[in-house]
Amino acid sequence: MFTTQKISLVWLSSFILLSGCVAGEIQKGRMALLYGDPNVAIGHFQRAAELDPDYLYYSVLPQGVWTYVGRANYNARKFPGALKALERARSKYEQDDLAKLYLGLVLVRNGNQARGLKEIQSGLRGIHDWLDYVDFNLNSSYGQFWDPTRKMRSEIESTLAMFSGRDVDVQKVIASGEWIGRKMEEEIDLAQKDEQLHHGRRAGGDN
Repeated sequence: MFTTQKISLVWLSSFILLSGCVAGEIQKGRMALLYGDPNVAIGHFQRAAELDPDYLYYSVLPQGVWTYVGRANYNARKFPGALKALERARSKYEQDDLAKLYLGLVLVRNGNQARGLKEIQSGLRGIHDWLDYVDFNLNSSYGQFWDPTRKMRSEIESTLAMFSGRDVDVQKVIASGEWIGRKMEEEIDLAQKDEQLHHGRRAGGDN
């Protein structure tokens, strides 16, 4: 007979195993999304979503599993699948600004320009605010390694400035949004690498 303690240990072990499987699929998908085939990425992200549809990938930057499913479909130019996944992501986590950005990109490409541009604006503002937040509030640790040259924030500011004009250059907005989305994903790994190098130098006495 299982005791309460044994049941709890079994549940905890299962939870850890499941979380590890989901995180592994996400990481494989991220590598395929950035450097490989987006169709391969779709498979990894879809499996992660099936294992845990509420999974929120944290690397300081919050991003839901359905955002990844949507982004991979977007990169593969499978816009109906991207729209479905990103609408789901958008409804789950208000703080997932990449979901807003990519939902806007899909909507614009599908002809819903008014709502699409509104979502892109919201996503870009959220990403900019988030970068400022980690810069000022996590300055002594991970935050200082995100967008250290402010290149992404400058690009966001330039893109948002376009919305104040009478005619928005939609193609430039799309190109900028796609660039920012990719750079934010790359920054997850670059910031982690820079942080490790920084702490390694400090541990070695190189101040």
